Amino acid sequence: MKILHVEDVSEISQIFADILSTKNYDFDSVSDGRAGLELAVYKDYDLILLDMCMPKYSGVDFLLDLKHRRPSELSKVVIVSALEMNPTQEQELLNLGIRSVLRKPISVQGLLSQIEQEVVF
Repeated sequence: MKILHVEDVSEISQIFADILSTKNYDFDSVSDGRAGLELAVYKDYDLILLDMCMPKYSGVDFLLDLKHRRPSELSKVVIVSALEMNPTQEQELLNLGIRSVLRKPISVQGLLSQIEQEVVF
């Protein structure tokens, strides 16, 4: 499985990299949303793990640009964020076409279990 992880906090990126490595997933990890968008547009991923709160270029910016440039990839996006969202905001993201929303903090087992569920989606 090929996974893209877009997260601006290096410590969290490293934790995700460690987790994904234990399962031998093929993954790219970037700390800049624009760089992540370029990867999502030009490479094929099975899953895109996206943080919503990033400086200068937010997860919302990423989603809107991805919708414009390669809308088929929206269904591969799983939001992994500590951002407080009310049910209406979460539903708007789901209506945009993303796969699901996960809340940080998330356990290692919780993340792996969710990734495995997302693959069979």
